[in-house]
Amino acid sequence: MPKHSLTRKKLVVALIISLSLIFCSTGALAVMMPDFTLRSAESGKVVDSSKFEDQVKLVTFFATWCPPCMREIPSLIDLQDKFGEKGFSVIAISVDDGPGLVRRIMKKTGINYPVLMSDNQVTRDFGGIVGIPVSFLVDRNGKVVKNYPGYAPHSILESDIEEIINK
Repeated sequence: MPKHSLTRKKLVVALIISLSLIFCSTGALAVMMPDFTLRSAESGKVVDSSKFEDQVKLVTFFATWCPPCMREIPSLIDLQDKFGEKGFSVIAISVDDGPGLVRRIMKKTGINYPVLMSDNQVTRDFGGIVGIPVSFLVDRNGKVVKNYPGYAPHSILESDIEEIINK
């Protein structure tokens, strides 16, 4: 096989992967947010995703041992403060082993949004969470319209949420 042929194949594969990542992150392939029932990290009570029906949601998977996840908390608190009255909610889903440390972090940081404890089913239903933080912006109809793998800058989240809320 000629050397340029192998290079061309690699370029085609890289282009396909890049385009799929672009479409997923811009929401061109919108899918419905999976339903879930998870325990609150704070109270231990069961919380059903239907509680957030008709709201714009930012569902974010995180862990207390993840530095970028901890760095996002002040931004998420600010977004909840700014947009909460407009039918928006951050929904944090912790992949930590138990709620003890999560509760302490909630108290220490002043988290003002629901924090739920993950299970295998919800991570599978959201496409197999393989890295954190990862967040999903969901419109009022329950469609995942954007996703944010890794740390998401506040300005981008704020702009995207504002756009969805004002639709």
